[in-house]
Amino acid sequence: MVTDTPPFDLDIAQLRQRTSAKWRAADPDVLPLWVAEMDVMPAHAVVEALVEALDRGDTGYAFGTEYAEAYAEFARERWASGGFDPTRSAMVPDVMLGAVELLKVLTGPGDAVVVTPPVYPPFYAFAEHLGRRVVEVPLTAELRLDLPALADAFGAAAGQGRAAFLLCNPHNPTGTVHSPDELAGVAAAAEATGVRVVADEIHAPLVLPGTTYTPYLTMRGAERGFALVSASKGWNLPGLKAAVAFAGPEAGADLARLPEEVGHGVSHLGALAHTAALRHGQGWLEAVVDGLDRNRTLLGDLLAAHLPSVRWIPGAATYLAWLDFADLPWTVTGAADSAASRGDASVRAGAAAWFHEHARVLLSSGPAFGAGGEHCARLNFATSATVLTEAITRMAAAVSAQW
Repeated sequence: MVTDTPPFDLDIAQLRQRTSAKWRAADPDVLPLWVAEMDVMPAHAVVEALVEALDRGDTGYAFGTEYAEAYAEFARERWASGGFDPTRSAMVPDVMLGAVELLKVLTGPGDAVVVTPPVYPPFYAFAEHLGRRVVEVPLTAELRLDLPALADAFGAAAGQGRAAFLLCNPHNPTGTVHSPDELAGVAAAAEATGVRVVADEIHAPLVLPGTTYTPYLTMRGAERGFALVSASKGWNLPGLKAAVAFAGPEAGADLARLPEEVGHGVSHLGALAHTAALRHGQGWLEAVVDGLDRNRTLLGDLLAAHLPSVRWIPGAATYLAWLDFADLPWTVTGAADSAASRGDASVRAGAAAWFHEHARVLLSSGPAFGAGGEHCARLNFATSATVLTEAITRMAAAVSAQW
């Protein structure tokens, strides 16, 4: 018998009352394990901060550095990291819009933006929308950064103009936590070539205990880099838009070039909620990380029992599983044009399309994540054990029926 434990103990009837994308983008009979929303109730500290703000009518524009200060304090306590200086920070509406604005400052039309697929689809969509040239350097078969290939790509890109590298740390969709040695290699290659590194560190709060997590800006050679952070993923606050851009010691002048208007898009209530989460929601976060670890183990057990041919390298962070269905029949994986489906993780292509149709389980389409995603799909396991078990059982039944 499956037992649901807090904080992942909301039943399906409760969840289907939600009106966000995860629960309204699919038909009522579909189990949604796609977009990055967790099936949890919010931290009490977040609710309290929002209620207090509404009670005093505090619904104006975001202001100040309190959010940045809260993140810097959180980083010092959690990772003994002093790499986040609030005097070199700026609030931005969310991590990806922050990345867009930094790319506008650091690069021009036609310049290269290096990415490491499979990777978060908006890395492609936003870079291409800006008129930048996306350069792919795929992860290795073990889903690690390919440092020699990155160094070569940095050199080639820098030889043709200005260039930037969008680093995902921890990595989405694989959950990989980049090692200090890997990040040192990135920093060294970037320093040698002049490539500017912009690190998306939105999933950093969700690293497993006992795993070494290293913020990029703490690395020697990262002085001209940037980090984009948020409490959005750690505390399940994507509907409360707010993030912070931090600059390295030699990048403050570039950060100051962001237009003032960029900060106008930050939700004041979002900034208050994120600040409260970072300062007073750490107990809630610990419970979530523990629950995700249980679900990660459960997912591995379910795949071994019901879909043993599915390949998965469990990551040490996030609530995302990058599943490889290449060993299933071709009718399951299907052919898909990764270029056509990039930029929208909800695109029904390849394996995700097949399981949506035949198992009524919605995953994120692998081809949307770029090279290496043709036979893959991303699964969000931040849900109850009941929902996760039902989803894998449905998927296995559909595969059995196909065979």
